[in-house]
Amino acid sequence: MGAFGGAVFFSLWWNLPHTLTDSNSFSLPEYPEVVMDRSQLTKYLLEADGTDEWSQFLKRQIMFLHETDAILINTVEEFESLGLGMLRKTLKLPIWPIGPPLAPANQPSSSKSEDETAIMTFLDSQPPESVLYISFGSQNTIQREQMMHLAQGLEGSGCSFIWVIRPPIGSDLRGGFRDEWLPHGFKDRIKQKHIGLLIHGWAPQLKILGHRSTGAFLSHCGWNSILETMGHGVPIIAWPLSADQIFNSMMLIELGLGVELARGMMESSGPTKAKVEEVVDLVIGPDAKDMEIRRRAKEYRDVMNKAWDEEGGSSMESLQQFVQSINTAAGNQ
Repeated sequence: MGAFGGAVFFSLWWNLPHTLTDSNSFSLPEYPEVVMDRSQLTKYLLEADGTDEWSQFLKRQIMFLHETDAILINTVEEFESLGLGMLRKTLKLPIWPIGPPLAPANQPSSSKSEDETAIMTFLDSQPPESVLYISFGSQNTIQREQMMHLAQGLEGSGCSFIWVIRPPIGSDLRGGFRDEWLPHGFKDRIKQKHIGLLIHGWAPQLKILGHRSTGAFLSHCGWNSILETMGHGVPIIAWPLSADQIFNSMMLIELGLGVELARGMMESSGPTKAKVEEVVDLVIGPDAKDMEIRRRAKEYRDVMNKAWDEEGGSSMESLQQFVQSINTAAGNQ
């Protein structure tokens, strides 16, 4: 969890501000500059009243945060100055950003799977910044109807893509994938045209993001995926599904690093075929907004990469301050 997403998540569960108004939009008590919409809340939050199990559990966790001595957080000062300021304001304790702890994308694999070989071969055959990488993380999937519309939109856009795809919600996620969950003939058409690759298992995400042909990432906006994406300067098409992901998406859009395609995993929240085509063209296409998103993504890539510089890197300095505080505390005992 990042700083901004964490601050918003904790404020929502601690205060339940949406229960104090009939309006669809509302501000957070600690952060009046942050305006939320009910559509950005998960099902559990919308149903919470303070006495439910989720409210009780999360309030206990938030109380523990206030009782700690300091916090190490996986982010970068320059990337999340707003979110870090929000946490420091409410928690009033040292918060040291020490991210991102990423392994190099070009680290050699001990052994390559057939999928990895196919992925890299596909990427090598595509023009620079032309491929859309799609993954909803290791724990998430979407509704069957949403999957169908996404496939139709991808095919309609003509954009090349790599899609890490799992069975839809309501099916056995450990079972085999069935072609009926996609448009009739979709798999054969994208293979014949050499424009798409469907991956049903693990994918080497860092290698994909670091490849010259990858132009954007359609992501659920989990925090690790965001750090990996920003570390490679790749724009994001956001489809947040739950927890802090919606708030992470808010931050990315505010920073000009992506565009939101959809929000949530309910059938009513899925994008239409036309919406998929529109957003893919906006982020991967040649128009002016696409160029601006790419420019900003590369700026933040440089920010992330400099965070661990031996001299002047913000994450390096934070880690040194943390170690110094430990040594000081040990010397005072």
